Amino acid sequence: MVTPGTASAAAGQFRYTYTTTEGYDAVGFLNNPPSGTCVNVQGPASEPGSPSRAPSNQTDATATVFLDADCQGATYTLRPGARASERLLLRSVLFS
Repeated sequence: MVTPGTASAAAGQFRYTYTTTEGYDAVGFLNNPPSGTCVNVQGPASEPGSPSRAPSNQTDATATVFLDADCQGATYTLRPGARASERLLLRSVLFS
């Protein structure tokens, strides 16, 4: 007998900073993001095409952030509880 799998999620919150169309800094977040699924990050009312920055991984899973959307391009890995500098840019993230 096969038991159906359950969807897993990284417990906690992943935060990032983005710039609004008015030029203000704002914080976006993902609560309990899905594991094994690429998530494109962009804050509401963010400047079109602009990357987010300064990710903070407050989940219990490792987060791999990508410079490009759809988990493409250069990567950086953040362990659980890690925070990156303002210089780290991202457009997507994958939790493991």
